[in-house]
Amino acid sequence: MFWIIAATVLATTLLLVLAQNFKTPEKSLEHKIEHRYGVSDPQFRREMSALLGPAIVGGNQVTELQNGDEIFPAMLQAIGEAQHSITFETFIYWSGEIGRAFSQALAERARAGIAVSVTIDWVGSSRMDQELLELMQVAGVSLHRYRPLSWYHLGSMNNRTHRKLLVIDGRIGFTGGVGIADQWLGDAGDPEHWRDTQYRIEGPVVAQLQAAFNDNWIKTSGTVLNGSHYFPELHPAGDMDAHMFVASPSGGSESMHLMYLLAIAAAETHIDLAASYFVPDTLLIEALVAACARGVRVRVLLPGPHMDELSVKIASKETWGVLLQAGVEIHVYQPTMLHTKLLVIDTQLVSVGSTNFDMRSIRLNDEASLNVYNRDFAQRMTQIYEADLGKAEPYSLERWRSRPLREKLSEMLLLPLRSQL
Repeated sequence: MFWIIAATVLATTLLLVLAQNFKTPEKSLEHKIEHRYGVSDPQFRREMSALLGPAIVGGNQVTELQNGDEIFPAMLQAIGEAQHSITFETFIYWSGEIGRAFSQALAERARAGIAVSVTIDWVGSSRMDQELLELMQVAGVSLHRYRPLSWYHLGSMNNRTHRKLLVIDGRIGFTGGVGIADQWLGDAGDPEHWRDTQYRIEGPVVAQLQAAFNDNWIKTSGTVLNGSHYFPELHPAGDMDAHMFVASPSGGSESMHLMYLLAIAAAETHIDLAASYFVPDTLLIEALVAACARGVRVRVLLPGPHMDELSVKIASKETWGVLLQAGVEIHVYQPTMLHTKLLVIDTQLVSVGSTNFDMRSIRLNDEASLNVYNRDFAQRMTQIYEADLGKAEPYSLERWRSRPLREKLSEMLLLPLRSQL
């Protein structure tokens, strides 16, 4: 009898611990944010600074890098030129040509005496050979895997770091949607090589990228990286206003949700959204519908036939009907997997980074996003967005209504799991 009771208690305890992984933050937004001002109104910037965390700082230069042919050479060159420190955090890090190139570059800098600190998500690096990890560690790279499988992480296994951050000498930063895997090589010219964008950053906002890296570095290593090699004096490098803010279930979990809702509520003319994973909640759907109702043109660019997560693709489509009926324009990208995360509001605000337009990103993952407040940059990103639209097909309300019954049934089956997608 004793062993039956003990086994029952143990099993119950384990189930309760595992159930913590499906728990969303205790406090969450419940009411729609009304349109009170536009993106150009100083009140908008004041509230974005105050509500999201780090203040908006001026004097930055953000340069967009398109697909692996531009992204990886720029990142590897910056790593190779590091003189004092390298901090690097990523979700996807797999073996392959580009995985080896990054491991070798980071190891070379560590052997040269540069302080190299790397955080890799444990789940995201599941396809990484032990050889590449050992290559870096033997060279002197300080490497930690975020939330590895262990008894004391069982209650938070569902919380992953999805951030993509690279900071060189505290002066040059990179962020965006790219992972370290061969799928991102090339120029998105075929279904085997994905479409994505990364951003090279200089100026005072780089200190906020470094602080974002420190957030999880402290959690995994118990140490803080500070001093002039990590936080040097930063002078203006351009004319862009920007800030980098983070979200995590353990703190600031609603930052990304709030950012999307505030930005959409402030839109007066245009909303251009590219989302690799699009599973919005009721508030985000209502915000997009309300924007259409007040005359805003809303365009949403989503993956088409090439999609790496079938469950997300199915769950996403269930939401399209109400959006299409309200006047939202939905386009599905054809050539390959669309992995970009981009929001442009009224050709004035650009939001980029690791955050997807789904509830996993908003409430379960650790994420980091960069907001840039600059008309010239927003115009460039709009041009890039429209070039991608040229490779997409419009999706109509009639097509949505006539989708096969098996799709509708699959959508219904996934409804209980939407918060996890």
